[in-house]
Amino acid sequence: MHFQYINYATRPIRHLLPTLMSFLVVLTFTSCQGDMASAKQAPASKKVSGDIPTPTKTDKKVILFFGDSLTAGYELDEEDAFPSLIEDKIDSLGLDYTVINAGLSGETTSGGLQRIDWIMKQKVDIFFLELGANDMLRGLPLEETRKNLSKIIATVQAKNPTAKIALCEMVALPNLGEDYGQAFARIFQDLSAPADIQHVPFLLDGVAGHPDLLLKDGLHPNAAGQIIVADNIWKVLEGML
Repeated sequence: MHFQYINYATRPIRHLLPTLMSFLVVLTFTSCQGDMASAKQAPASKKVSGDIPTPTKTDKKVILFFGDSLTAGYELDEEDAFPSLIEDKIDSLGLDYTVINAGLSGETTSGGLQRIDWIMKQKVDIFFLELGANDMLRGLPLEETRKNLSKIIATVQAKNPTAKIALCEMVALPNLGEDYGQAFARIFQDLSAPADIQHVPFLLDGVAGHPDLLLKDGLHPNAAGQIIVADNIWKVLEGML
């Protein structure tokens, strides 16, 4: 295996189940407030979600997942997180790709923008961007979120013009109001509108609200849940290979 740890919703919002929304708010809050403490207590065999990866050199084509705790594989062994499961799938098909997990628990779009230059000190052939939920929870201005995501995408394109980019749409909490929810969704829809940006639906479709697919905290995907997340990702990634 060549995996390196470096950490569906549809577009309309009104039809989403309340349990999915509740899951998202608590999940994001936990990522913002508790992940660093949890990482300090994690046993040596566990991946520390707050670690910042070192750029990796490889002759293989590179798929890089850049996001927060959903990407990082919160509280799981490295091999159970969806980027590693994607790597296993790729290896089983004999494809010449390596996968990098550049997720960081609690990350905002601002934080992502601050570290994207470092992350892009390596070639990247396919770049998955999964950020924005923590901005929404913290009440950061929508225009700031849009600007940061746009700058991250622009940086990836400048550093590696041939890289294929996928943007994961995040979902706003219903208590923030319909206008806010539509404006928040529009950020991801607008930024993924260009033909060279692939839209990715909500990663936790089929996982959120299912206790048997979550960790004991009832929030984060467990190993079984990660398999479904990997399948959701693969539906998009397969067409980009």
